[in-house]
Amino acid sequence: MRWDNLVPRRTIPPSVAQRAVSELATAKPEIEPLKIRAGDVTPPVTIHGSMAGMSQPVRSGGIMAAPAWRPSPRAKLLWAVSGAVSWLFPLIAVFVWMFIDDNRRGWQATALVIIVVGAAIGVFVVPLWRYAVHRWEITDEAVYTRTGWFSQESRVAPITRIQTVDTQRGPFERLLGLATVTVTTASSAGAVTIDALDLAVAEETVSKLTEITARHRGDAT
Repeated sequence: MRWDNLVPRRTIPPSVAQRAVSELATAKPEIEPLKIRAGDVTPPVTIHGSMAGMSQPVRSGGIMAAPAWRPSPRAKLLWAVSGAVSWLFPLIAVFVWMFIDDNRRGWQATALVIIVVGAAIGVFVVPLWRYAVHRWEITDEAVYTRTGWFSQESRVAPITRIQTVDTQRGPFERLLGLATVTVTTASSAGAVTIDALDLAVAEETVSKLTEITARHRGDAT
C-alpha cells in the first residue's frame, strides 16, 4: 500500500501561486521605528575640581572659585627685586668665605653655583609664576584670594567675619607705588592679604570693603 494513495492530492492553480509569490516579494516588514524621548538620554556629566585636571570649581552662591582680578603688573618687578635681595646675603657670605679661606675652593665653587642658580630662578622665574597664580576679588558676600607659586593657597573671607581692613607698604612697595591690603577676620587661619596692588586700587578696595562691611552690620542690627 502506498501512502500517496491515502492522501488526496490538491493542485494549486498557477494564478494563485503567482499572486502569493508576488505578495511575498512586495511585502514590507512592519517594524515600528525606535523612538527616543529626551528624558531617556542621560546628558554628559562635567566633573570639576581635582578630578578634572585640577580645574577650578564654579562659584554658585558664594562657593569658592578662581578670583577674577590680578595684582598690579608691577608686582613682577617687586617680587623680582625681593628675590634678588633675599639671595644677596648668601652671596656675600660665600665671597667672605672665599676671601678668608682658600683651602676649600671646590666647596666654595659649588656653593656659589647653587646660589647663582637659585637667584636666577628667584628673580626671573618665580615672579612670573606668582603673577600667573595670584588672584583676588571682592563681592558683597566675601573676599576671595589665591596666592603662592609652588605651593598655592585659596582663601575666602566672608564679609560678616571681617574685623579690620588695612593697607601696608614696604620700602620696595613705596618705591613702585604699590600697597598690600590686609583683611583681618575672626578666623584662626589669620588675616587675608591682597598683595602688590596699585596704590589707588588698594585705597579704593579698603574704602569699598569698609562700606560693604558697615552695610552688613547695619542689616544685622
